[in-house]
Amino acid sequence: MKSLKVISALLSYPEAELFEARQALIDEVRSDTRLPEAQRDLLIEFIEQLCSEDLMDAQENYVSLFDRGRSLSLLLFEHVHGESRDRGQAMVDLMAIYEEQGFAIGVRELPDYIPLYLEYLSLRPNSEAQQWLVDVSHILVLLETRLYQRECNYAVLFEALLSLTGLPVERDELRKKVASEVRDDTPEAMDEVWEEEMVRFTENSAQDCGDNAVSQRRRELDQVQPLNIQPASPSAPSESAGSF
Repeated sequence: MKSLKVISALLSYPEAELFEARQALIDEVRSDTRLPEAQRDLLIEFIEQLCSEDLMDAQENYVSLFDRGRSLSLLLFEHVHGESRDRGQAMVDLMAIYEEQGFAIGVRELPDYIPLYLEYLSLRPNSEAQQWLVDVSHILVLLETRLYQRECNYAVLFEALLSLTGLPVERDELRKKVASEVRDDTPEAMDEVWEEEMVRFTENSAQDCGDNAVSQRRRELDQVQPLNIQPASPSAPSESAGSF
């Protein structure tokens, strides 16, 4: 699915290379007939808006959305088990599937990082990619709803992903639930999380001292559970971080 590679790029931290690929991204979306025309138009509009921004403003907006608080985390397993220690084996399983299919990833991102997950799916057969999207559709619709609740245009990316699942999506109850949620990206909420992290660090300082120089994302490499993902049939090796 061509659009999966495009959405993967758009959900990644904005870099100058993304802005330079503006027309290539638009052309890819226009040629993907698996997406309804209305959905393609929304994606193209998003690309135009994003690539018209000042790069630093786009980067600041991205960080404020996805890196402050957990409700909009782009780590799939964050929404499945949170801080649970049940997360370990799933990360190992997902990495093993990537490796089995020859999909090489760098050390900067965890396997369940949504842009990376989508990049992998963009290289798989359409039926397989669709099933993997179905497996995480409950997370996709949650993120879409939260983004719409914040009136954020990134929501259209998740709306497009949901359209590719082919599933009917019931949003009414979820909208009510999300509307009642307490924001976790406020200064007060982030201070509370920081205090909790400090307590946890103090209690486990001997064990965790080696983790002190890396982000929480990297520290959680050993803590994930699977999302009903099964190994696919072998195919030609592929590599991540491709270009348009």
